[in-house]
Amino acid sequence: MASGAEQHGGGDSASYYVSHHLTHLQVGEGFWTWNIDTLLVSTVLGVIMCAVMYMGARKATAGTPGFLQNMVESLVDFIDGLVKESFPGTSKFVPPFALTIFVWTFLWNCMDLIPVDWLPTAASMAGLEYMRVVPSADMNATFAISISVFFLIIIYSIAGKGFGGYAKEWLSHPFGWYLLPFNIIINFVELMAKPVSLSLRLFGNLYAGELIFILIALLPWGVQFIPGFAWAVFHILVVTLQAFIITVLSVVYLSMAYESHDDH
Repeated sequence: MASGAEQHGGGDSASYYVSHHLTHLQVGEGFWTWNIDTLLVSTVLGVIMCAVMYMGARKATAGTPGFLQNMVESLVDFIDGLVKESFPGTSKFVPPFALTIFVWTFLWNCMDLIPVDWLPTAASMAGLEYMRVVPSADMNATFAISISVFFLIIIYSIAGKGFGGYAKEWLSHPFGWYLLPFNIIINFVELMAKPVSLSLRLFGNLYAGELIFILIALLPWGVQFIPGFAWAVFHILVVTLQAFIITVLSVVYLSMAYESHDDH
């Protein structure tokens, strides 16, 4: 049987096949390059997420709940409990924000479970040369989430401590006022490390998963099923775990920002 690389016109080598599947559909140049496939898939999944949540809320009943209502209520209760355990203040924004991150990232990650040739082949039939369908394997997408968390960290730091308290923390923590320059450097590094680690962790895990699926697709079709099925079953855990981790860390970072060091 033919391997995945041999099924693509012009793709007579494994290197071409891999590079083709790892290339984004792009417009623009330089800094203003847009990954259209990431934006398209993210938008579609976002619309699906909002539609499912809306239907679950609209069909809510006090009687015996259906499957959709059970699923939505379980998700909401899970995220609400997570926020209550981790976030010290009261906020109407943090729970829905955390819910959005979890569900949207989970849907992003699930795109990795679709056979690697299906959507790129459909895109080529529509005249599109490239199509990557796992937004969380695109560093631009994961950084977009982390940048939103970055700004929220600053906002909640000021909300929880006041502007003066936040400035005092930057200048005096952790070494005291006498080592003010070192305090600023350490606090800056700590602040920047949070969004960077948040984005790179998700990107690295899903990029690796995507690459392994592509490498499995290079095997002859008669050999692909067993390793592909085994990796897909294992990857279901990775998909869920990475969505959970980025949600928990986002809430924890906001909690750390809101709390004052003077409270410890």
